[in-house]
Amino acid sequence: MYWTKTLIPTLREAPSDAEIVSHKLLLRAGLIRKLAGGVYTFMPLGLRALRKVEQIIREEMNRADGIEVLMPALQPPEIWEASGRAETASNVLFKVKDSSGRQWFLSPTAEEVITTIAANEINSYRQLPKNFYQISLKFRDEIRPRFGLMRAKEFIMKDAYSFDTTDDGAMASYKKMYDAYTRIFARCGLKAFPVEADTGVIGGNYSHEFMVPAETGENEVAFCEACGYAANIEKATSGIPKTAVREIGAAIEKFATPGVVTIEALSKEPYKVAANRQIKTLIYIADSKPVIILIRGDDQLNETKFAAKTGAVAVRPATVDEIVPLLGAKPGSLGAVVNVPADVKIYADERLQGANDMTTGANEDGFHLKNVSIERDIKVTAWFDLRTVSAGEPCVKCGKALKIRRAIEVGHVFKLGTKYSEKLGANFLDEAGARKPAVMGCYGIGVTRTLQAIIEQSNDKDGVVWPLSVAPYQVCITPLAVTADSEAMKLAEQFYTELTAKGVDVILDDRDERPGVKFKDADLVGFPIRIALGEKSLAKGEVEIKPRSSAFQSVKIEAAVEAVLALLKA
Repeated sequence: MYWTKTLIPTLREAPSDAEIVSHKLLLRAGLIRKLAGGVYTFMPLGLRALRKVEQIIREEMNRADGIEVLMPALQPPEIWEASGRAETASNVLFKVKDSSGRQWFLSPTAEEVITTIAANEINSYRQLPKNFYQISLKFRDEIRPRFGLMRAKEFIMKDAYSFDTTDDGAMASYKKMYDAYTRIFARCGLKAFPVEADTGVIGGNYSHEFMVPAETGENEVAFCEACGYAANIEKATSGIPKTAVREIGAAIEKFATPGVVTIEALSKEPYKVAANRQIKTLIYIADSKPVIILIRGDDQLNETKFAAKTGAVAVRPATVDEIVPLLGAKPGSLGAVVNVPADVKIYADERLQGANDMTTGANEDGFHLKNVSIERDIKVTAWFDLRTVSAGEPCVKCGKALKIRRAIEVGHVFKLGTKYSEKLGANFLDEAGARKPAVMGCYGIGVTRTLQAIIEQSNDKDGVVWPLSVAPYQVCITPLAVTADSEAMKLAEQFYTELTAKGVDVILDDRDERPGVKFKDADLVGFPIRIALGEKSLAKGEVEIKPRSSAFQSVKIEAAVEAVLALLKA
């Protein structure tokens, strides 16, 4: 490709709404252009890089026995209602109506569609296992689209769905995908690592996310350098000890705490109740019903853990107007000892199990209770790990200190079980003729997000530093004189022909621009290798070859093509 025959609209400065490095470079390098919030056009070079990411994914999915299909983005609500996700995923679903007034959903994912296909087309164990995948547009109604392709309303995703006859077979399919993802991200030049993860609204009972370390990532990951344990902060646990047990003291005593409505205030004079001896009482609405959640005063509730442990679909903090009629007091004076309605469930964090000599709210504004024993004084419905881990806590596996880092999620693998197959009728007849639901898995890669993650991880002060495997062009030939009869242009065209014949992706910068402009643009876009043909070098029988992140080297003209091929191979 000749530069003047394509469109590479580079920018010297990034638009003001670009917040992170990768978003800025996507725009400055002319790879994408914004149409509206969360909606982008892929420009020629951006599309070339995107297609290379897709090709790597396709090759590895095929290698892992994936079967490519293409499912509709326009989906009937009935199948979502059958799975139960018309309600649980309603906040991200785009809903449209046709000319007759019938409602449709724009696909954010395709569990319902593929399970319907399996229900209609797969009847016998002899047809299993199967793993179907697609690479297609998806739509999610992000309230606040941001960070470019990281959180967009329209994006490209690779989603795959496996069907097996047994749980062991499903785990084998899961392992195949796990290994395929490891290869995919490595081939894309990404330093990605798997972490234990929550399954979210998709469901299932086993999952891993593939994370790319990045300070601008929206996810937090807890990890142990000693043993390799790693988990999303929404899933992570630690070996931190439970609250120290003290001798059960006198009976509960109510004391006045006027104006004290925070853990910190109660820890100060004149009360001096340490945060770790306080019970924090939170009121939540879970699936339309109020519940009480208890955690230690110095811990933070992990809402995702709470939803996962209790199976709640819709979870939110209760409002003051909901709390006061329920417990008779406002937040800051709440507890679970007295005046708790019998039908309100109480969930407590495991770290409080066995704790006594604790202090909590009295369900009366301006008063607290001390000498509280959890087991004696509070009727806990169920104990769960509900807290968010912190850096420095002991690893749950080896006891060494955990660290926390930010990261970008690029892929997610789930073991779904029979959740969807049971609801949508994806059954098969086993060897004995018994009808059973298929055991499913699902596996997603954010393709457009992966492209941006590559840039977020691979850049410098001058621009993008593309890994060779996904670079829009591998080599940029830059003649500094571009008239048809110039020695530089003739030689550039010769190199272009020879390298193209060798299967190399080459772009020839035939613009009549200053050398500095050409070099800056080549570095901004991030071509892995640049060949510069200038008057001074040519006079010495040489050209300058510069790998994107290394110093240039002078090479004899007759050896230039082989030198480039050697760099590409290396």
